[in-house]
Amino acid sequence: MIAASRPPEPRSTRGKRIRALVIDDSILDRRTLSEILSADDVIEVAAVAATGAIGLQRIAQDAPDIVLLDATMHDQSTVETVRAIRASWPRLPILIACARSDRDAARLALQSGASDYVAKPERRSVAIDRARCAADIVSKVRALAAPPTSAPPVALARRTPGQVSTVPLALGPVTALAIGASTGGPNALSRVFASLPHDLPVPVFIVQHMPPMFTKSLAARLTASSGFDVVEAADGDVVTAGRAYIAPGDFHMTVAREASAMGEVRIALNQEPPERSCRPAVDVLFRSVAAVYGAGALAAVLTGMGHDGTLGARQIAEVGGTVIVQDSATSVVATMPASVAAAVGVDGVYPIDAIASELVARVRRRAALLRQRGPGTP
Repeated sequence: MIAASRPPEPRSTRGKRIRALVIDDSILDRRTLSEILSADDVIEVAAVAATGAIGLQRIAQDAPDIVLLDATMHDQSTVETVRAIRASWPRLPILIACARSDRDAARLALQSGASDYVAKPERRSVAIDRARCAADIVSKVRALAAPPTSAPPVALARRTPGQVSTVPLALGPVTALAIGASTGGPNALSRVFASLPHDLPVPVFIVQHMPPMFTKSLAARLTASSGFDVVEAADGDVVTAGRAYIAPGDFHMTVAREASAMGEVRIALNQEPPERSCRPAVDVLFRSVAAVYGAGALAAVLTGMGHDGTLGARQIAEVGGTVIVQDSATSVVATMPASVAAAVGVDGVYPIDAIASELVARVRRRAALLRQRGPGTP
């Protein structure tokens, strides 16, 4: 890996312009990506580079707001380039551009610290597909390179951040955790799961906006790095405490309680239309968690772009459940947690490294208070 001297972090704002660096060893792809970015009225291409080593030099020279990096660099691998960027510029957004056949390479880059990925337009694709790819690239560049904002606006109609409502205490302990995330979510989830105890007495349900193939690898990565039992959910899975279930890419995930003496909760997957352009969607999961677990639901919305999770979080709040969100300072993109905080009235806003301890504390606190009240207490 080529080391880079560390200059100041890239500037976070230059009026309304976003300066991008394109690193790609294909001259045709460099040209295509540059044309897509330059066509937008707030993005300019500050520089291009044909190798990772040159790319590191251009970051030091041009201080871009975002790097668009090819998933399959050859002179210096994409993973090596991502790690080198992270070592010197830890908060610089890195957007991986990959062809459909390069998704494994994009997954490895995400695991190494890249912020998100986009699909490159296929050279033989029809105009509508190219336009869709271009729109996705532009929207993600805009979201990732936006200047940092202050803490998300928090509506306090229901609760005061950091305090637990007294309503759920009369209804029972926390019986399920539900987590929603999008851009920046894989790394955020890794930090959360690294601090979760292996004997957590509740099931965990996760929606991370990812395509097929990525979610199974994410489950394996979280298990390997944390020791917590994380699986890609399968239709019909019986839900058990101490296990986390990730919605598979391109499938909505819900939970449902069987109408039997056992009353088991099972996973159900479907490919109904996307919601808020997402499948899997956080809203879909949260709605079902609210219906099955009621006031026993504890939800967390982490870093992400868009508004998925807002409607579902509101339903969890309406049945007496608890909702917390990640703060904007530690979010790669803060629009998802900020949307929930503004619309729902959350129970707390926390930096990513405090999310796990807060989830565990709420599970244990509610269980302890219930024991203190004794059996039969309303």
